[in-house]
Amino acid sequence: MPKDEFTYIIGHKNPDADAICSAIAYANLKILQGHKGCIPARCGNTNARIDTILSKFSQPTPLFVGDLSPRARDIMVRDVVKVSEQATISEALELIDAHDVRVLPAVDEDGRLKGHVSIYQMGDYFVPKFHEPRAMRHVHTSIKDVAKALKADVKFVRDENTLQDMYVKIGAMDIRSFGKFSASDAIPASETIIIVGDRWDIQQRSIQIGVRLLVITGSLGVDPEVIEEAKEKGVSLIISPFDSATTAWTIRTASRISKLIETDSSTIRPDEHLKHLNRRIAKSNAQAFMVTDDKNRLLGLFSKTDILKPNKAKVILVDHNELSQAVPGASEVDIIEVIDHHRLGINTAQPIRFINDPVGSTCTIISELFRQSGIDPSPEIAGIMMSGIISDTLNLTGPTSTPQDSEAIAWLEKLAGIEADDLAQEIFNSGSIILTMDADQVIRSDQKFYEDNGFKFSVSQIEELGFQNFWDHADSIAATLEAFVSQESLDFACVLITDINKHNSLLVARGDKEFIRNISYPTIQAGLIYDLKGVVSRKKQLIPFITSSLKGMAPADN
Repeated sequence: MPKDEFTYIIGHKNPDADAICSAIAYANLKILQGHKGCIPARCGNTNARIDTILSKFSQPTPLFVGDLSPRARDIMVRDVVKVSEQATISEALELIDAHDVRVLPAVDEDGRLKGHVSIYQMGDYFVPKFHEPRAMRHVHTSIKDVAKALKADVKFVRDENTLQDMYVKIGAMDIRSFGKFSASDAIPASETIIIVGDRWDIQQRSIQIGVRLLVITGSLGVDPEVIEEAKEKGVSLIISPFDSATTAWTIRTASRISKLIETDSSTIRPDEHLKHLNRRIAKSNAQAFMVTDDKNRLLGLFSKTDILKPNKAKVILVDHNELSQAVPGASEVDIIEVIDHHRLGINTAQPIRFINDPVGSTCTIISELFRQSGIDPSPEIAGIMMSGIISDTLNLTGPTSTPQDSEAIAWLEKLAGIEADDLAQEIFNSGSIILTMDADQVIRSDQKFYEDNGFKFSVSQIEELGFQNFWDHADSIAATLEAFVSQESLDFACVLITDINKHNSLLVARGDKEFIRNISYPTIQAGLIYDLKGVVSRKKQLIPFITSSLKGMAPADN
């Protein structure tokens, strides 16, 4: 896998134990097979039962991923070549040349973005407009920066750190012409830099009029008398190793970039969705887009061409295959594999590895992949897979249980060093969801969304030891479910409360009146709560009943 690419292995929204456990187990298998960057993830909160499983087998809670939609942070260059706002043009040019970039973000000492400089702005600086001839000679710098840019031999400097505007002149004319030119230029000597070779008379005259800096070119020697006179007059004097033309150009590069910085840089927050940015970016003439945090600190940058690059994030879906149940944004990234045991309900842009086996648990499929690979999972991962199978099949007693699930449990028991019955007791006694969550959280804790025959609906499942906790909170759950139908623009919603000891369930349903009238199970509370004896599986028992009921109904008007 190329550098920086990664793959999220993730279950469905409102994950149950199988979704969490299969993500952890499959990520572990992929890593053992040599695949780098595989990250187990979740797109919902865990519950007491899941937390018990993770704690028992020393597994961290998978990374929370709330949205896979590509964002600015996914395409930005993080290792940004940047420049200090106090840097010189020479330093900026060195960075541009060394890193082959066209734009340099300029930052202050705390990393806050102040703007940017580009190679094009520097072109305007070095080739100013014809009606601004003085601009060609102007520099905003210090004597220290000039000496550094020239790698000069410093003979004497005064106030070397003072930043000021100065103007460059080359003393190439006769001494009489030089005197006239200096007098008519209207630039104070204290702001003048004179570049000259071994012209003793020009050197002397420059010192006498008190120029700011005298630069002797070509590494030529300077008469000690001239140096002493410069000291007496307070004229800074340095020796450049270059010829006059190169020296003049190099001095201009000693200007600070502060006056070149464009302060209207296009800034973007790292969490902004690319699909929302596309139009704004298409209309912009900016060469680069700066990504900053809420304190304007530079985090990265990207160009228009970076948007066209493939997203580095890929995803493997486990324990589901319908986009309605997947993490938001899954359709905007590459889904490279699906491993599931539910009905089919996904389309992909390209062929992918798709494993769908009608067993009781996705962890059963993962355990078979371990065996096919000739890899024995660690005791911890074996225990994780056992937990997923036990939870989804009610310890092999539910209607979804298959011989493959039993075989997987038998194999994993030996590797994990624990009996399935003992583990099941620990898992199912780990706490009541109804007692530890509010009604809205109860409904969303293990909830799946469906579309069938034009109807949109959700079915949640809660597993309890007996129904007493439910009856104590039935009114609140029913009222919250009714509000949920409206909030989510659903046609109806159901909650299946399952007694995992007696293998019976209760059903709470709110929404479409015709659908509720068609519920043929015994009524406990008319139009609200029903008795589903022997029903424990959402997938194999309740969903087939619902889809069968919908076939006889007119499609919903959405």
